[in-house]
Amino acid sequence: MMLAKSSPLRVLLFALLLAGGGLYLSGMLSSPASAVSELEPVEGGLEPEAEHRKAARAVVKQLQNHYRQLRIDDDISGQVLDRYLKDLDPNRIHFTREDVDDFDGLRDELADRLRQGDLEAGFRIFNIQRRRAADRLEYKLGRLEEGLDNMDFSTDAQVTLDRSEAPWAEDEGGLRELWDQRLKNAVLAMRLDGVEDEEIAERLERRFHGQGKRISQSNAEDAFQAYMNALTRTFDPHTAYFTPRRSENFNISMSRSLEGIGAVLKSEDEYVQVVRLVPGGPAAQQGQLQPADRIVGVAQEDEEMVNVIGWRLDEVVDRIRGPKGSEVTLEVIPSASASEHSTREITITRNEVELEDQRASREIIEVPGKDGETQRLGVITVPGFYMDFEAYRRGDPDYTSTTRDVARLLSELQEEGIDGLMVDLRNNGGGSLHEATQLVSLFISDGPAVQVRDYRGRVQVEEDSFPGMLYDGPMAVLVNRFSASASEIFAGAMQDYGRALVVGDDTYGKGTVQTMLPLNHGQLKITQAKFYRVSGASNQHMGVVPDIRFPYLVDKEQIGESALPNALPWDQIDAVNYQRMFDPAPLLPSLRQRHEDRISEHPEFVYVREQLSLLEERRDRKTASLNEEQRRKQERDWEQRRLEVENDRRRALGKEPVESVSELEPVRFGGPEPGLEEDEEQEREKDPYIMETGAILGDMITMLHKQKMAASKE
Repeated sequence: MMLAKSSPLRVLLFALLLAGGGLYLSGMLSSPASAVSELEPVEGGLEPEAEHRKAARAVVKQLQNHYRQLRIDDDISGQVLDRYLKDLDPNRIHFTREDVDDFDGLRDELADRLRQGDLEAGFRIFNIQRRRAADRLEYKLGRLEEGLDNMDFSTDAQVTLDRSEAPWAEDEGGLRELWDQRLKNAVLAMRLDGVEDEEIAERLERRFHGQGKRISQSNAEDAFQAYMNALTRTFDPHTAYFTPRRSENFNISMSRSLEGIGAVLKSEDEYVQVVRLVPGGPAAQQGQLQPADRIVGVAQEDEEMVNVIGWRLDEVVDRIRGPKGSEVTLEVIPSASASEHSTREITITRNEVELEDQRASREIIEVPGKDGETQRLGVITVPGFYMDFEAYRRGDPDYTSTTRDVARLLSELQEEGIDGLMVDLRNNGGGSLHEATQLVSLFISDGPAVQVRDYRGRVQVEEDSFPGMLYDGPMAVLVNRFSASASEIFAGAMQDYGRALVVGDDTYGKGTVQTMLPLNHGQLKITQAKFYRVSGASNQHMGVVPDIRFPYLVDKEQIGESALPNALPWDQIDAVNYQRMFDPAPLLPSLRQRHEDRISEHPEFVYVREQLSLLEERRDRKTASLNEEQRRKQERDWEQRRLEVENDRRRALGKEPVESVSELEPVRFGGPEPGLEEDEEQEREKDPYIMETGAILGDMITMLHKQKMAASKE
């Protein structure tokens, strides 16, 4: 959860998020010599400015107030170097073994240098990477000029797909060999997608020229930000330095006036990756863009696609942002794609993300119940934890908030008569801590909702401020990997109190709190607090583990807090005094068995499991053949297996099988499919996760009824 410095939520956390004092390790030592400073000058090299040196000293000082309370010592110094090399050269295609050996002389020096504001080493490494990146593009363009016909695709050569842990090339000749392999792989991947050689050459030339232009436009701010973030990311992945320009973009993104596509983005290696979609936003409504997709190109209306690989995040955001009603086309690498060259284009109409579009909604579904009767179950979907702070400050009695909306919907459902309730938190990325704790209060009589521990070890407990329960019936909470932060606080509280069954997938696992600290040059976003459940367990890293699991097409090694470098670990503090209302443990074995029996034959869940198996097999590939005949055979076999899985699902659903993968539409669980009437009840029937959650809740209601009947007879 991110709390801006001006946010009213800071009042709730009292001094938790304030930038306290702390020790400043002055480190007034002379600047030691290193191998980097002895290297030959880099033509057109970038140099740090005075304001950068001052900001670096300020960042080092403020990091003493990080939640982890780490000393910036020799150990951190080595981690900064490793992080910096990984950030600048994630696939190890720019630096040689000789370079890295030279850089290793800095391993015990960077901390001292940074405390003094000495940035020379960081800038020199950045300049070397920049020169090598330009050399790589020049080499590839030269190979394209020779013609694709001159590339040999008949050998037994292999390309390593993920070189993040591979050995460094011994010399520049070894680098050129790597560049050649990756170029051939790009050509082959596009040939297999049916692209003609002439167009392949044109596409790659445009891509390489675009990347070259971006390298030539690199400035001292880019180098400084990269170096500072190598330092901040050794503490945790959410602590980051923002340059003045990025600070401005961050502040805009926190406001509701932003017109764009409604997606939260991050930089990941050379790519801009989708973190999550804003509920009710244009991208979520359009339905094709998905979390973990990588954006490689952006085109405005009636303009050519611009390759954005290697661009800064703020520059990509600037291109995606635009006036309401205009269209932007994104070229993306889908999250499930096995090749970075298999892309598709998605056109989205820009719009404002209105609070109204994110509001909670409700409906009623019916499932088979006890003694052959139908059970009516209420479903409340909560896309985000929101609050209209401006109306709240004005004293408007009708201000909008998640808790107020859910309370109204609950009253309506109970008036219509329901046997149980489901709260759908899938894809809910969080929001207001205040609203998460207030929502808990609707379902417990009284007690604590969450604990917050600051970097000094002080613990504050957020309590239920409304005595009594608005709803006391059977409940289930549905979550997935994209349920994060405030969603995890609510789901964790419901699980700890025994108030609801939690079903779905492990949640994201973000249990930390950040605040923005102004600097002389830019801002520092720093982690200074951590959330804990009333049981004392943290949601951090591990997330909320559901009582009953569903299969999902999500790669947890790529998505979630545990997938981020240096994520704070799971831990535990003392529990607070709270009254557990019900223990579902005796019912769980039977509920899980019934659940497994149902989904083992359900065509949608069978499909998900088989598709997941195929994708995991594809992701586990370490190398790819550069022999065209072998690659075509592998691709035909892959498409045939995928087609069989897809057609098994279609036949089970009473649909006609298709003859090729290209005829398939993306499977969309829980949303309308193209061409169907907008009938809400009909669409919910197509969401197997909601219907199976309803079946689980129905089973629990039936079991509880039987227990009650047996007890009354005794």
